[in-house]
Amino acid sequence: MTNMNKVIGCIDGTETSATVCEYAAWSALRMGAPLEFLHVIDRHQEVAPVSDFSGNLKVGAQDELLQQLAELDAQRSKIAQEHGRILVDAARGRAAELGVKAPEGRQRHGTLVETLGEMEDDTRLIVLGRRHVDAAAPDQPVQNHRLERVIRAIHKPILATAAHYRTPERFMIAFDGSPTGRKTVERVAASPLLVGLPVHVVTVGSGASASDALAWAKTELEARGFDVTTATRDGDAERALGDYATEHTMDLVVIGAYGHSRIRHLMIGSTTTALLRTLPVPVLVLR
Repeated sequence: MTNMNKVIGCIDGTETSATVCEYAAWSALRMGAPLEFLHVIDRHQEVAPVSDFSGNLKVGAQDELLQQLAELDAQRSKIAQEHGRILVDAARGRAAELGVKAPEGRQRHGTLVETLGEMEDDTRLIVLGRRHVDAAAPDQPVQNHRLERVIRAIHKPILATAAHYRTPERFMIAFDGSPTGRKTVERVAASPLLVGLPVHVVTVGSGASASDALAWAKTELEARGFDVTTATRDGDAERALGDYATEHTMDLVVIGAYGHSRIRHLMIGSTTTALLRTLPVPVLVLR
């Protein structure tokens, strides 16, 4: 992967877009990568259903109604495109203020997953908005389905933002000692995104194997100049990781997606939603 691969900031006009802009700009500057903002207009937007009243319409009235509906649909599309253009231009302007050189922007019709799939070969990092709730109220109806679909479908790193921007000054790696977990550590060590930031490597569980794995991670990261703290926690992985991140004021959590260990299993099934909803900081997901 070369430095010409872009950071893609996905904006949609919701409350997460401003935060996506900030984290995308920060990421692009850290990696020395080009930045592009993406706004996708879903062709399958929900519209009010139109019933068939043709039996009650006069001759020609049905054709007139269909023509009016077609004109309304075209008007909606035009408004959506203009709205997207304004969003993209505003994001580019903000990124330029933050020091990003010549940030780009584009609009596409379709779905976000399909669009990112088409752009994947030229992508280095994807920044997506994440809606967060307090862990004490996990049943709040907050949806991250779009984010989860992207995580499952796209094989590039994905930074899921927090509710508010805070420049990362320290971060945590959720580590399980598996080959995938070790690959996650190696990728963090090799990337300019987090270089120079203090890192806490945290595993859930105990025993000699956990200690050996943490010792390996500490050696690997220290060899790249990182200031490393290691820690073990017991209990439920989701809660243990979240509590540690809060207690130690972590600004970002790194986790490898998919697998069968206690930590990597968090990225599968219903626990995916719980993790992405309740961690109070951005989550960098590595595939």
